[in-house]
Amino acid sequence: MPVTLQQIADAAGVSRGTVDRALKHKDRIKPETAEKIRRLAAEMGYEPSRAGRALALAKRNIKIGVIVQSAKTEFMQNLLKGAEQARKEVESLEGSVTICKIDNVDVAEEIRIMNRMREENYSGIALVPSEADVLASTINQFVDEYHIPIVTLNSDVRNSRRLCYVGQNLYMGGRMACGLMGAVLNGTGKVAVIASYQTTPAMVERVGGFVDEAGKTFPEIQVVDRRFCYEDDWVSEKITDELLEEYPDLAGIYIAGSGDEGICRSLVNHKKEKDVRVIASDIVEGNVKWVRRGVIDFLIGQNAFVQGYDPVMILFRLIIDGKMPDRELQYTDLVIKNRYNV
Repeated sequence: MPVTLQQIADAAGVSRGTVDRALKHKDRIKPETAEKIRRLAAEMGYEPSRAGRALALAKRNIKIGVIVQSAKTEFMQNLLKGAEQARKEVESLEGSVTICKIDNVDVAEEIRIMNRMREENYSGIALVPSEADVLASTINQFVDEYHIPIVTLNSDVRNSRRLCYVGQNLYMGGRMACGLMGAVLNGTGKVAVIASYQTTPAMVERVGGFVDEAGKTFPEIQVVDRRFCYEDDWVSEKITDELLEEYPDLAGIYIAGSGDEGICRSLVNHKKEKDVRVIASDIVEGNVKWVRRGVIDFLIGQNAFVQGYDPVMILFRLIIDGKMPDRELQYTDLVIKNRYNV
């Protein structure tokens, strides 16, 4: 990130105003102090034009908002670390970033926060969406009427005029999960899908990718049920109990979202951890422990930190430099982990 006047001032032990006078060769500053400031500025890689824009941000009151749904989940906690790092970098350049957390999935609350940010003259918003059909019209209104750019992250709203999307290629992630399931089951068997929410775009795309790939590449894999646990491990455990009772010959479970703890606990309780193969999402410590125990066969990761960090910086570069993102769909890497490389 570019060096600011305040950083030079801190290094020199003077005020920012003194640094400004020294770099502009103004009077009312000791020659030795001015020389020290200019030397430090050169050593720190100070670029006047960019730093000048950064200084102007304070007058423009640049504010970026981040809204994260499902904030209590382990994956989103890692995503928030990326957003927090971006906040620090933006604030070092005189901008500001506000991070709002919604514990569960609540599109009405998300829209309420968006409207509050609009009333408080935010310059851009990065958000984790849900219920794409409901949110699309609000995003379009913010872009077209209020001229507030929106970046979606982790989950997308494709039928909107958002600036870009940062996150996993969710449909491909679902297809990849099916490919792994097909490999461990030798292309045949009954499989259940357990996702978080029925209306979350991420879940719709992942499940769709899995089911489509099964029909196309593994015709003998039968997707017997699709259930939703609402990011609740108690619910996911009860769902798995029911599935094991209803389908005694169940061969696999694809976990498209959260709920891994309850699902794995049920499999262990029923002594089915060796019989039912499991493909899950997200490389987080809570899931890794089940991989090490041999209950989960594969995890598909998607880089939570980048999903929190990049959207903020994309908006910041747009606001300060007018730089558009180089791609509309900024996919994070799909990473596969098993017990040998976690």
